[in-house]
Amino acid sequence: MSKTISLDDLRDLLVQCAGEVTGVDLAGDIIDTDFEEIGYDSLALMETGARLEAVYGVVIPDDDIAELKTPRDLLDRVNQTLVEAS
Repeated sequence: MSKTISLDDLRDLLVQCAGEVTGVDLAGDIIDTDFEEIGYDSLALMETGARLEAVYGVVIPDDDIAELKTPRDLLDRVNQTLVEAS
């Protein structure tokens, strides 16, 4: 298992969990863009959190997911958890 996930990994998970959002270029520089601006609401993020747990073993409580506003926030949290677990 990888010690960290990349922005590309997160993009793939977002699309798997909530689909692609019309008019949003996920391939662009979205690292510091609010999830709401790129079309992903709290339900999409909870689905992504469930997928992160299933695929990577990372558990992020729903209340904590709601506090993560950008892809960078989510990646930092996931990667910190993965590194600590290794």
